[in-house]
Amino acid sequence: MKIVDIKEKAVPIKSDISNAYIDFSKMTASVVAVVTDVERDGKPVIGYGFNSNGRYAPSGILRERFIPRLLDASPGDILNEEETNLDPHKIWNVLMTGEKPGGHGERSVAVGTLDMAVWDAVAKIEEKPLYQVLADRYRNGQVDEKVFVYAAGGYYQPDKGLDKLQEEMKSYLDLGYNVVKMKIGGDSLKEDIKRIEAVLDVVPSGKNLAVDANGRFDLGTAIEYAKELEPYDLFWYEEAGDPLDYELQAELAKYYKNPMATGENLFSMQDARNLIRYGGMRSDKDILQFDCALSYGLVEYLRILDMLGDYGWSPRQCIPHGGHQMSLNIAAGLGLGGNESYPGVFEPFGGFADNHPVEDGYVSLPDVPGIGFEAKSNLYELLQTVAK
Repeated sequence: MKIVDIKEKAVPIKSDISNAYIDFSKMTASVVAVVTDVERDGKPVIGYGFNSNGRYAPSGILRERFIPRLLDASPGDILNEEETNLDPHKIWNVLMTGEKPGGHGERSVAVGTLDMAVWDAVAKIEEKPLYQVLADRYRNGQVDEKVFVYAAGGYYQPDKGLDKLQEEMKSYLDLGYNVVKMKIGGDSLKEDIKRIEAVLDVVPSGKNLAVDANGRFDLGTAIEYAKELEPYDLFWYEEAGDPLDYELQAELAKYYKNPMATGENLFSMQDARNLIRYGGMRSDKDILQFDCALSYGLVEYLRILDMLGDYGWSPRQCIPHGGHQMSLNIAAGLGLGGNESYPGVFEPFGGFADNHPVEDGYVSLPDVPGIGFEAKSNLYELLQTVAK
């Protein structure tokens, strides 16, 4: 078998929403299609991938470096021993040929986008859902039949007052979510507390609400917020400071006894390991949010999980960022603690398969080969345009 073509397209995911750091008015994402010569049901197997929200489309380095590098590779460098399927680990090595260590930047996003498409193709060629492929390879076949998901929202928007914020959070509860998340740090502490208390008026308790500062705070501000937030007993306090400021995270843990979450903007196993070594993260309560689509793909994510095991962390403490079906498959197949979700936001990339609603905070996955994009109609419609 062989890869016959790889196509890329940058598409907008623009929105008028903003968090504490950026707005999404000009945000884009790369979509790739890896076309193989394997046929199923009379059609070529095509693997699809895209990068998660929050990072722009890495079109240039995909087209100039990584796609040509993969297309130029010999079959022995990208196929399994039987030469019947792609080998994602070999492909990762091909993609990273000639790349120096460190300086991850947008490179990790480009590789993660291609990696997603490769795994989608691998599972389609095996004619299994990706979560089953992962469970068979890495978890003795055990699959979580449903996965915990939380609704991420509560963004800052023009003319969005407390009433609209409450309506938004009520709508997530009505959709079946038990935990919702809102942004903080885009306004003053006083105003953010008003917003938090407004949401607490409509959710059952603090345990049903997480807050996310998107790395906005210096240490002093992070501690100020921590002292105000702690009495609410929130689900978690997320990414208070710069993601690479491990000292800030470690110091903050001295002032905040409740769960914290971070990691969505760490893009390699080495950075993840430094967080575990130096960030003061607590394996009995804190949550790690590494996103494979932004951090060199599932191949690197498997290395991260191995590293976490070495430091005594359970995969259940991992709840990936991104809100997409790739992370959902990883959670179900590898036994993670859950997955993010963006109801009605970042469509068509966010959300899960049609006819698989969230029920009591959990969602199931479709029994279709691959990642399951074909079971999400609005997303699959877009993906097909890339492959043409």
